[in-house]
Amino acid sequence: MVDPASHASGCHEAVHYHHTGGHILSTRPVHGHVARRLFQLYGGLALYGASSALLVRSGLGLEPWNVLHQGLSERTGLSMGVVLTIVGAGVLLLWIPLRQRPGLGTVSNVLVIGAAMDATLAVVPDAHGWTPRIAMMASGIVLNGAATGLYIAARFGPGPRDGLMTGLNRRTGLSVRLVRTVLEITVVATGFVLGGTVGVGTLLYALSIGPLAQVFLRVFAVPEPSQGGTVVAAGRPRRAILRP
Repeated sequence: MVDPASHASGCHEAVHYHHTGGHILSTRPVHGHVARRLFQLYGGLALYGASSALLVRSGLGLEPWNVLHQGLSERTGLSMGVVLTIVGAGVLLLWIPLRQRPGLGTVSNVLVIGAAMDATLAVVPDAHGWTPRIAMMASGIVLNGAATGLYIAARFGPGPRDGLMTGLNRRTGLSVRLVRTVLEITVVATGFVLGGTVGVGTLLYALSIGPLAQVFLRVFAVPEPSQGGTVVAAGRPRRAILRP
């Protein structure tokens, strides 16, 4: 679900792209390597949910959309994973007027990340003391970067929130950067008012997830059978493309 984040997906000469803060990641379908790609897809989504849960347990701040999910969870009594799934499904419905087309990765994003988050929250307790909290926060951010690399390199389609952003970019003509900024400020502010956690982890995530995702995109890039090479993001994405 990397801008991975903000990424605009478009189609030029039968080639699909994600725009990453001015850089472009090719998302052309990969022929072959299906088993590996599926493993990366579901492994990445599960790891994304688990790493997000570590950020929750650190208590030091969450990713922008999870600030909203946590706030809604506090208000409704539903688990964060259930809220994440409901919000993801709702955002996916907004793709219809934007004429976005979901892929296997899009639907799987809605179903898997929330379940993985709840499963992890059920077995990992809150961290107490600064050292455990900082360690859990750092682990969550790094693992989230790895999850992003796994998921995006599989190239099965963007997450629902990414598609909303790229759809608004295409329909309004506004830049991806502006659309993303407005969306994330809105969800963070709303989530904070509802009781979501904003802190140093939120800031560190924003600063580090792009470079981390870039590294892991190269690590997990799926070889192109016809060329024997790999396709990776050009330049450094400033954010993560995968959104829970």
